[in-house]
Amino acid sequence: MTQIPFDAIGFDLDGTLLDTFRDLGTAVNHALVLGGFEAAPLDTSKDLIGGGAKIMLARAVEAQGGLPDDEFKRLYKAMLAYYAEHNAVHTAPYPGVRKALADLASQGVRMAVVTNKFEGFARSILTQLDLIGAFETVIGGDSMGKGDDGQFLAKPHPAPVIAARAATGDGRFVFIGDSTYDARAAQAAEVPFVTAAYGYCDAPPHEMGADAVIDSFADLIPALEHL
Repeated sequence: MTQIPFDAIGFDLDGTLLDTFRDLGTAVNHALVLGGFEAAPLDTSKDLIGGGAKIMLARAVEAQGGLPDDEFKRLYKAMLAYYAEHNAVHTAPYPGVRKALADLASQGVRMAVVTNKFEGFARSILTQLDLIGAFETVIGGDSMGKGDDGQFLAKPHPAPVIAARAATGDGRFVFIGDSTYDARAAQAAEVPFVTAAYGYCDAPPHEMGADAVIDSFADLIPALEHL
């Protein structure tokens, strides 16, 4: 195996490492029904993933007429509570993930997860799937705290990617993700970016300004070898 030209890799979670849309969609539907809305087809949840659970629910609610802030907050809390108990029912790693992570570890590559999912949820899911040990750090949408505007410093802000690079030795770092949130965060952090075209892409994969595009996780290491 050719040595890849990176010391460390950061991975997005939903749509990159893990296929999570069924559990996320079920949690959104739980909240929608509580709020008197119609449940949405699970497949449509793929189009809402990327910015985190709050944005995901907000878009689903807005599509059916919206809600006042206080009522939305109640549904959001209900969604989080449901997801906390049902976040790894159908969620699974994409084909090739376990082998690729093992191959990268055998090369001494250090790895991190950078997700807009709350860190506690991300750690819980990775632990349930016996993947947590592959990563030196897990940075969630709430891990970096809030900025001056009161919003969490989550992707597309570069802070989570920069923190992941620092946690993995501050060496040659590349970031892998499937959304414009990921692409913008990597570009702002000035690190190479690879688009996971098999994920829940919110824009055409070849239009995200990536340094490489992969159609399956098995393509990752060959793509990195050529960067």
